[in-house]
Amino acid sequence: MSTRSERLEAAIAGEVADRPPVALWRHFPVDDQDPALLAEATLAYQHEFDFDFVKVTPASSFCVGDWGVRDVWKGDPEGTRQYSKRVVVDAKDWRALEKLDPTKGRLGDQLHCLQLIGEGLDPNTPFVQTVFSPLSQAKNLAGEGKLMEHLRVAPEDVLAGLETIAQSTIGFVEAARKQGIAGIFYAAQQATFRLMELEAYRRFGEPFDRRILEAAGGLWLNVLHLHGQGVMFALAESYPVQIVNWHDRETAPDLAAARERTRAALCGGLRRWDTMVLGDPHSVETEAREAIGATQGRGFILGTGCVVPIIAPRANLLAARRAVGFA
Repeated sequence: MSTRSERLEAAIAGEVADRPPVALWRHFPVDDQDPALLAEATLAYQHEFDFDFVKVTPASSFCVGDWGVRDVWKGDPEGTRQYSKRVVVDAKDWRALEKLDPTKGRLGDQLHCLQLIGEGLDPNTPFVQTVFSPLSQAKNLAGEGKLMEHLRVAPEDVLAGLETIAQSTIGFVEAARKQGIAGIFYAAQQATFRLMELEAYRRFGEPFDRRILEAAGGLWLNVLHLHGQGVMFALAESYPVQIVNWHDRETAPDLAAARERTRAALCGGLRRWDTMVLGDPHSVETEAREAIGATQGRGFILGTGCVVPIIAPRANLLAARRAVGFA
């Protein structure tokens, strides 16, 4: 029987070991406000389901809270929090951002969480830290509408802010490496044609993405997450990552088409709501087998397009394990 790392390494190489890997991840609301509680919840989830890798999922505010934003838990079934205070209102506010120290505040708390997770996991279980792209962080600092307005009317101010965000993020990635992460889960939430054209993203997004992925270079389990509808999958064709994750059941390309466009391992195959929440174990296994068939199980990791909602039935999570032949 292959180890988790061997299974993932085979998928990254475009092959399959004893079976395709499987990994599902979720938010842990309320727990995610304390590094020890988040580590405990993450470890308990992994110990129950024994997935092939662990994605550490803090609240999205972990990387922007030290700039002063605030968010609240309102019971969202995805487990996400709602922002209650933004810090970028006027375009000049982008230039007021100061580079963060990754060892202090919310970033420092997340490093402590990673330390606890690393100490609590089996050494053969790789874990990856969620890292939001600078544009995604900018959206959380200003709100999506304000960010898009500033990109149009004050692009140089936004670029100055993105530079500060990128420097802070690179510092965090470098510090997280020391906690034993196998890679980063790089969430590019703005890389969608719903928000901007590819040319605009190549100016405001891609240069910063590449610098952060360069900081994660040498790690063997870097995941690119393209979020939402109409994703810019062209980025997956050239970004230096080992795995690509997107809402493959909800937006193009599908798994078969994606296989022709990138050498990276593909992670997906399961619908988060229609199948993982509203389906039953049979529908989970059926959909998973369809995905495995579309890829012949090679270069493939069974997962969902984003977080599994916190209301997904336990039986459906277990069904995803069975679908790949989990002993």
